[in-house]
Amino acid sequence: MGNILRLSSSKARGDHCEVLQGEACSCKRQKLSPSSCEDNSRLIPSLPDEISIQILARVPRICYLNLNLVCRGWKEALVSSELFCVRKELGTMEEWLYIFTKVKNDKLLGHALDPLSRRWQRLLPMPKVGFEDETKKGLGAFPLWKRSMMDSSIRIACLIMSWLGWRDSLDRMPFCGCSIGAVDGCIYALGGFSRASAMKSVWRYDPVKNSWTEAKPMLVGRAYCKTSTLNDKLYVVGGVTRGPGGLIPLQSAEVYDPHTGLWSQLPCMPFARALVFPTFFLADSLKPIATGMVSYRGRLFVPQSLCCWPFFVDVGGEVYDPNTNSWLEMRTGMGESWPARQAGIKLSVAVNDDLYALDLSTSSLDSAKIKVYDHEGDTWKVAAGDVPIHDIADSESPYILASLLGKLYVITKDANHNITVLQAEMKNGHAGLAVAHSTLSSQDNSFNELAESSLETGEFSRVLATMSGGFAELVSCQSLKI
Repeated sequence: MGNILRLSSSKARGDHCEVLQGEACSCKRQKLSPSSCEDNSRLIPSLPDEISIQILARVPRICYLNLNLVCRGWKEALVSSELFCVRKELGTMEEWLYIFTKVKNDKLLGHALDPLSRRWQRLLPMPKVGFEDETKKGLGAFPLWKRSMMDSSIRIACLIMSWLGWRDSLDRMPFCGCSIGAVDGCIYALGGFSRASAMKSVWRYDPVKNSWTEAKPMLVGRAYCKTSTLNDKLYVVGGVTRGPGGLIPLQSAEVYDPHTGLWSQLPCMPFARALVFPTFFLADSLKPIATGMVSYRGRLFVPQSLCCWPFFVDVGGEVYDPNTNSWLEMRTGMGESWPARQAGIKLSVAVNDDLYALDLSTSSLDSAKIKVYDHEGDTWKVAAGDVPIHDIADSESPYILASLLGKLYVITKDANHNITVLQAEMKNGHAGLAVAHSTLSSQDNSFNELAESSLETGEFSRVLATMSGGFAELVSCQSLKI
């Protein structure tokens, strides 16, 4: 009888264990079922990824920084081409302003402003670019053993030159003269001087991924060149390079196609007006140089000057027509009266098919006038006066003009080292100014965001954000719609 009870209890326990094992296997199978795994891999549980992408595409870009922290799937989705194609289809693309400054040790920093939320984001710093990188690229065509021998020879020559004191001034020359352009949703940093050598290097910043990558180098090494965008291509003209007798202005021009990733050479600027300049005591020393470039009415307009530092003489300008791939002489009224900044630099911007330039006051160093070009009359007319501009003699760019959301902006630094954005309200073809002080704290971390708003100055004005620029120098600004 006892044996029978033991067998029955053992059988019962066995049956119970089989039930528990069966339930466990069932639970395991349930956890590993395809539908459950599919839910876990989706961006939003219980929703197809197509719907999730539609939802994310409607979220303002300024929120993507925080959404990146949700999970790896969201982080990948927020930088995917699919998401931004959907944003384009939905009409939720946003236009931001990107401002670049040069800080201590000539480091290039950038900040992006969302004009709708009035918030700033700090960009990833540009990688260090130097003469050594250009040298390595030049040696890249040689075999490894030859390369190492040449590299050693270069180092020995540098040591000898340093010992003789010939390299002091070259070594002290910082990275400078880098130009900024924008095309196809990306920002490009082109050329510049490093240790007295004009570089060909090009770096591309992708605002979607917040990353820098090296792009195809230019055909010619140049610094302080002029850039502009036309027909979805990036054009580069002029600039200077280093020659045996000092800096040499360049007449060459080239164009970059972001879809092929290739540079193509353009006809050189003829500088026709400069060749017929009347001779006097400085005529032999004056060199023709491009002092600006802007895309306007389907062509590129390049004002020009004759330069013998620190003297500049305006000689009109030339116009590049992409349809005929040729240069034409600029109209007299446009070229000879083009407003100029100090050092002969002529900054301008096209807004809603109108061409604007800033003319510094001859009576005051702290004010300027906005002028608009009258295409029919071939004259420059005053659109707004008394634009507050703080005189910064040591800055490469005391002010910058920009077009954002169909409006004109003047970006400058005030006496308190604040980066200031002046918005010009267009009224019957004239510009009334609305002040927007934008200040970036030097203690901000990457993508640190600040926003404040208030009213001040004049009958109306609006402060988009406040940021302390410190001792940073303005370099350039671009607007991108993404």
